[in-house]
Amino acid sequence: MTTAAVHPLDNPARAALTGPHAHFAERQGELLRYPVDVSPWLALPDEPESWSWDAVAAFVGAGGTFSVARSDVVPPADWDIVFHAEGVQMDGSGVRGEADAEAVRLGSDDVPEMLDLVERTRPGPFLPRTGEMGTYLGIRRDGRLVCMAGERMRPPGWTEISAVCTDSGHRGQGLAGRLIRALAAEIQARGERPFLHAAASNTGAVRLYESLGFELRRKINFTGVRVPGA
Repeated sequence: MTTAAVHPLDNPARAALTGPHAHFAERQGELLRYPVDVSPWLALPDEPESWSWDAVAAFVGAGGTFSVARSDVVPPADWDIVFHAEGVQMDGSGVRGEADAEAVRLGSDDVPEMLDLVERTRPGPFLPRTGEMGTYLGIRRDGRLVCMAGERMRPPGWTEISAVCTDSGHRGQGLAGRLIRALAAEIQARGERPFLHAAASNTGAVRLYESLGFELRRKINFTGVRVPGA
């Protein structure tokens, strides 16, 4: 019996860690994860019978935390759910990429400023080494970083746009949309397509993404989990 091919976006963390992001991969058996200071995503195998929660506990360690973007994953009852949110996965194949002259590339020297902006705006997980996952662009006003967006998971043929955030005093100026288009232009120049994830409750962000050409691909659950112990 032939198993149907899995689309790269059906299990994007695994597709990325067995593809363009293989250099980040930490592996134990069939389980993969990013280093804990890069990204919280744990990549589970596609088939449920090929892994177990005992294996996850041994891999992550007692008291360790991880995130999954799988609607079919239900942790054991005695494991702590750190967060759970309904989300959407959006396909950006129809986005028109466009370079932006005001966008600047952000690197290791900018990490403290990036972390500060993330702390103030809460776009989602962004850790000290998250910026190593791909290109990050920002816009500064009076020397201060006020808007940022970057690349996260890279399943073959695709790149996730993530960490889209704007300082509260600079919203409503179209800055985030400009950075998303600028990133899309770079992604498309590599022959790839952009995609992204968003909380379904963040209707303002979803409307922005739709206005840029993103389309709903599927609904998905985001779950943060803590292994018992320690």
